[in-house]
Amino acid sequence: MPGKNAFYAQSGGVTAVINVSAAGVIETARKHKKQIGKVYAGRNGIIGALTEDLIDTGKESASAIAALKHTPSGAFGSCRYKLKSLEESRPQYERLIDVFRAHNIGYFFYNGGGDSADTCLKVSQISEAMGFPIQAIHVPKTVDNDLPITDCCPGFGSVAKYIAVSTREASMDVASMAKTSTKVFVLEVMGRHAGWIAAAGGLAADKEGDLPIVILFPEVTFNRKKFIARVDAKVRKHGYCSVVVSEGVKGPGGKFLSDQGLRDAFGHAQLGGVAPVVANIVKEELDLKYHWSVADYLQRAARHIASKTDVDQAYAVGKAAVEMALKGHNAVMPSIVRKSNTPYRWAIGMADLEKVANKEKKMPASFISRDGFGITAKCRQYLAPLIKGESYPPYRNGMPRYVVLKKVAVPKKLSGTFNI
Repeated sequence: MPGKNAFYAQSGGVTAVINVSAAGVIETARKHKKQIGKVYAGRNGIIGALTEDLIDTGKESASAIAALKHTPSGAFGSCRYKLKSLEESRPQYERLIDVFRAHNIGYFFYNGGGDSADTCLKVSQISEAMGFPIQAIHVPKTVDNDLPITDCCPGFGSVAKYIAVSTREASMDVASMAKTSTKVFVLEVMGRHAGWIAAAGGLAADKEGDLPIVILFPEVTFNRKKFIARVDAKVRKHGYCSVVVSEGVKGPGGKFLSDQGLRDAFGHAQLGGVAPVVANIVKEELDLKYHWSVADYLQRAARHIASKTDVDQAYAVGKAAVEMALKGHNAVMPSIVRKSNTPYRWAIGMADLEKVANKEKKMPASFISRDGFGITAKCRQYLAPLIKGESYPPYRNGMPRYVVLKKVAVPKKLSGTFNI
């Protein structure tokens, strides 16, 4: 008799390598059929569990699951849907347990960021209280690289590589046109409260001073006068300047420069549009011709230029999540532990979700240059290994070959519907 079934779901913003973690979970579970029965996936994340909309991954071929390793986005669908506290959302947590009980699910693998870690912890707690224990394992993922305990987050290395490469290429473009055209290029990147992605723009230069790059971090309060002085100095010296700005940069009053007053499903400020704000400041103060761009979904969907380090780590945490569950662990997260920088070595560790949930890891002061507009050698030493190595997808007729799963639905067992 096989053991209990497993449930896997993807949460929040997807990445170039979240499907790699999915493959790690599913392939590892398939190797332990005596302990784990079927692996179900939630259609559109945790919503799939709440609405009993489950996908039978057993209907997918081994080659299709393997192809997830080179396919971007969320193969099973993700969502931005936050379960609040047990007191506020108890009916929803009880619904999850009812669905898990109905489908004999004893393992819960939740692939996401900080909010997902919190949900995973709460599912573990309420399942115990309801007499149907669930081993809940959080599989780390976030391009923002802001989860604590782990050295880095799967998804970040590939975004960092994309931003570093794009900043270098765009800077070369601007340099060639600066004499008679654009002199300042502004690239907006993701990062609500932590500047890890923006910092990756600093890798565009092999060493400090190679390229005229100015970085705006969420951790550093935006100072208009100092910023303009720095851009002006770069343009005077090099003839042009590239600015990498995090979406989460704040002004002296603590308000996001790009805050339009909108909120997302988690209640967070809906950001975006800081690039034109910064570009207009350059125009107003220096009257220089500019161009701006928003990396947006491109940075997190770019599987064609993913970091091999990131791909390897994404698979490792998915595999480790299953192995931890089989060893009886609960309410934990596989973490990445850096063993050495040169040569770069890493291993898988384990973190308690109570130390992960609702906590945010920002850029340390030692990673940001004294003037607040660049990265230090220490930061470069941290970032450099994370973007190393290429892991190209297979190509056909000039285009990458990505898999689209069948996503066969599991017959429902509960009566009625559940409104989310």
